[in-house]
Amino acid sequence: MRQERNNIFENLDWLLIFLYAILVVFGWLNIYAASKTDDTQELLSFSTKYGKQLIFILLSVPLIIVVLFFNAKFYERFASILYLISLVSLLLLFPFGKEINGAKSWFNFGFLGLQPSEFVKAFTALAVAKLLSDRHYNFKLIKNQIKAFIIIFIPAFLILFQPDAGSALIYLAFFFVLNREGLTLHYITLGVLAITLFLLTILFGATVVLSSLFVLITLFTAYITYRDGKRFLRFNWYKVIGVYIIVAAFILGVGYTYNNVFKQHHRDRFEILLGKKTDDKGIGYNSHQSELTIKSGGFSGKGFLKGDLTKGDFVPEQHTDYIFSVVGEEWGFIGSALVIILFSVMMFRIIYLSETHTNKFGRIYGYGLASILFFHVSVNIGMVIGLFPTVGIPLPFFSYGGSSLWGFTILLFIFLRLDAHKHYDW
Repeated sequence: MRQERNNIFENLDWLLIFLYAILVVFGWLNIYAASKTDDTQELLSFSTKYGKQLIFILLSVPLIIVVLFFNAKFYERFASILYLISLVSLLLLFPFGKEINGAKSWFNFGFLGLQPSEFVKAFTALAVAKLLSDRHYNFKLIKNQIKAFIIIFIPAFLILFQPDAGSALIYLAFFFVLNREGLTLHYITLGVLAITLFLLTILFGATVVLSSLFVLITLFTAYITYRDGKRFLRFNWYKVIGVYIIVAAFILGVGYTYNNVFKQHHRDRFEILLGKKTDDKGIGYNSHQSELTIKSGGFSGKGFLKGDLTKGDFVPEQHTDYIFSVVGEEWGFIGSALVIILFSVMMFRIIYLSETHTNKFGRIYGYGLASILFFHVSVNIGMVIGLFPTVGIPLPFFSYGGSSLWGFTILLFIFLRLDAHKHYDW
């Protein structure tokens, strides 16, 4: 192995850096389009959304240098400490956080607000990589699987209690990482079944679902035996009753949670998504307007700064979670497809580089980064085009906000530092 050199830019993957720069610049152009007014104002000004975002982008440069300054050994050695510090930042939100839109998710520093949950993802990815790369760690043992689940779900629960369900949902992305490292598909299968039962219970009600499942479970647990040359259909009633009790408890729990724990606007979003109700002027207004805005762009778009729906503020908070609707209107199908292609190339590049790592820590962290990006991009775009309910998940490098931009910048450039050192002896 070669000895590590002091040049922090040596061996960096410039394709990933180029993709990062393109996405950030294109994202800012769309924030500019979504927040520009007829009044002429300075670009570097906190008085406008695009001015603030440009300052956040410029401040990302020293942040990148700081991230690259530390070598791979630092991130592996101090992964647990960084993770614990990030958990403390989440805990401090409860007594000291500023409440915005009903959630205590921000620290207010006067001219600047920071959202810790955007940074915790990177440190959770480091902690998961640290645990799973331990030479004595056997992922086939249930107790070791539980350790990984604890690391993932502690920050998720702390974020959920803020409450910020969208940011908490992101931590499900780590199951792709665990699956890559040997976790059985049974967990993911159970997760898919649980989500399916959840949606079916909302759509048809607990009574209908329970009755239908009893018939299905009975049929699936039936088996054929032969006696005296004749076939007999038999049932293992112990399995039928046992499975049914577990499933029934889950379904009844879903019904109770949905009706008594979820707030009305959460219920409305699911019912609109499932087609149980239409509310284009109320809770479904954002999604409906976003879909109309994207459709109006057609194949080639209306042109930069020529989106009349964007300029007319038809989509509330369009510069944040609904920024993709600006792309759809002004850049059309071509621009929207290009954005998706850029994100796809970035994720495939990260996975490719991760597989070339001789160090397990770097590979696992890379898969964590790719999974988080995939989850964010899929859910955000799905939300904007009406496939998913509105859950408040930003589009990486695109959506307005310093915390989001810096959080993803840290995520990416930690990986770039790990990748640059993969040929050295850590």
